[in-house]
Amino acid sequence: MKKLLTIAALALGVSAAKAQSTEFKPFRVGFDFGYAIPSGEGAKGGIIFALEPKYAMSDKLALGLRIEGAVTARSTGTVSDEFGFSGSTSAKASGSYLATADYYINTNSFRPFVGLGVGVHQLASADFSFDENASDENVAVVEGGTKLGATPRVGFDYGHFRAQVEYNMIGKTGEIKNNYLGIKLGFFLGGGRQ
Repeated sequence: MKKLLTIAALALGVSAAKAQSTEFKPFRVGFDFGYAIPSGEGAKGGIIFALEPKYAMSDKLALGLRIEGAVTARSTGTVSDEFGFSGSTSAKASGSYLATADYYINTNSFRPFVGLGVGVHQLASADFSFDENASDENVAVVEGGTKLGATPRVGFDYGHFRAQVEYNMIGKTGEIKNNYLGIKLGFFLGGGRQ
């Protein structure tokens, strides 16, 4: 993890010495919040929060580092003939550290972009099973792991506000799908017109 951050910082530093935005201030820090839609059966929504410092290599290309947390839920349930209830629920958390690149279509106030992030996702999940007719009503299993992933995204900046849709491609852990769609709104400090 520290190696990835060091490599990203060095790449940004070397590139910054060679190129820079002319219409916009080169450095900015974004704060995004949103809704996560996980893939898979029984998936429920969740929340996303992200921090993303960026450096504009030119007026149309910005490189950055996305640090994001997402929490989602999944549940299944059945009702038996005796009106007993059984089912399971799980909560998943994902923390990600991605090197990002965004290409802006224009330099107007309304700036659509396409982008890509690549990096590490740290995953954790807790599964709970319950059955009214069983003696051990709550059984919990906690798992975790680290996976590489990619995140294509599209969106726009308007002034100091940002809206984006991104798909976090993380893969599976056992039978659990870790991918999720993120819909985010946010704002950023810095990065305005010079």
